[in-house]
Amino acid sequence: MKWRCTWCGKPHEDNDPPCDNCGHNKFEEAIVREGEETGDSRTVDTGTTYVWKCPNCGREHVKNNPPCSRCGNPDLEKTEQTYDDVERELDTPGWLEVAKPYLPVFAVLGVVFLLFATGIVPASVIPGVGTPSPPDAPGDGSQAAEIDLEETESEIHERLEAARDESRSYDAGLASVAEYQNRASVASEYADAEPGDVSLGDFGVDCTTNPVALTVTVPNANDAFTDEADLGDVVATQLLESRIDDEITDGPATAEGLDLHYVDGTVYVFYATCQTR
Repeated sequence: MKWRCTWCGKPHEDNDPPCDNCGHNKFEEAIVREGEETGDSRTVDTGTTYVWKCPNCGREHVKNNPPCSRCGNPDLEKTEQTYDDVERELDTPGWLEVAKPYLPVFAVLGVVFLLFATGIVPASVIPGVGTPSPPDAPGDGSQAAEIDLEETESEIHERLEAARDESRSYDAGLASVAEYQNRASVASEYADAEPGDVSLGDFGVDCTTNPVALTVTVPNANDAFTDEADLGDVVATQLLESRIDDEITDGPATAEGLDLHYVDGTVYVFYATCQTR
């Protein structure tokens, strides 16, 4: 009568475990058990399984066949086989556990995104992204006393439009150019700054003719004007009576932009115009 290994099923002539194929230490008689023919399903106790473990690197071997296949250690130790390592390897971590080491990075990226999205940090601080940021300059680019300078810029454009036959658009790119140059001029005069050079292309402006620009000032602006329209009249008059009056009223230009900046009682005005595509 033959015997077979209860683990791998290899037949053996004698009941002399361990199995020379898998190292299991329990055999059973190679006969058909009662209930197998009727389809009964029973759990068979296969007993304790042993493996030969390398004491140096921990590699487990089915047979006691030194040296270790991983590190070459000549000694193997017989030890009971467990499946703890297999269960740990099959345990799938959740997304939070995987992402946990990267949470500080995600937090920093989120803060940076919010700073750019809300405009607290302009995109222009990144080289090659956005239009150049206007230089830091003393004074105020939004108000002169109680007068709104941005609204005054609109008033000036309306008065210039009234003085010409052909309408001219107010171009945001030219206005950005005017703001940069106006602040650069103020910074140079009051703070001895040296702002970097910029081009029209840096602001997305594509002129088909040479641009025309002019700087004028309105002194003693502290309490001399009652509202935006009053200041707008004075600036528009200075522009229309300047050396570029023909370019402002009758030239080929199709767009214009300007900027007002207030410092030490004086309003600084930078005006730019050209024909755009």
